[in-house]
Amino acid sequence: MYLSIGNDMAVRDRSVIGIFDIDNTTVTARGREFLSRAEKEGQVVPCDDLPKSYVLTVEYGMERVYLSGLSSATLEKRMK
Repeated sequence: MYLSIGNDMAVRDRSVIGIFDIDNTTVTARGREFLSRAEKEGQVVPCDDLPKSYVLTVEYGMERVYLSGLSSATLEKRMK
């Protein structure tokens, strides 16, 4: 099955490691550092202009961070 993350983008639900709220995770230095590192390594896939959350996936040994305009609560409900 697939999880629709907005803007006609979808990821395989089996590859989802976590769904995170951007406002809550970027408060800490570790959260900002994680997103900064992922962006430098080309792992960030923007799906919306104003992201509210991000979805961390690992598929075929490759880590990806998808920025989504949907809230983390909405994405979690779609996973169920």
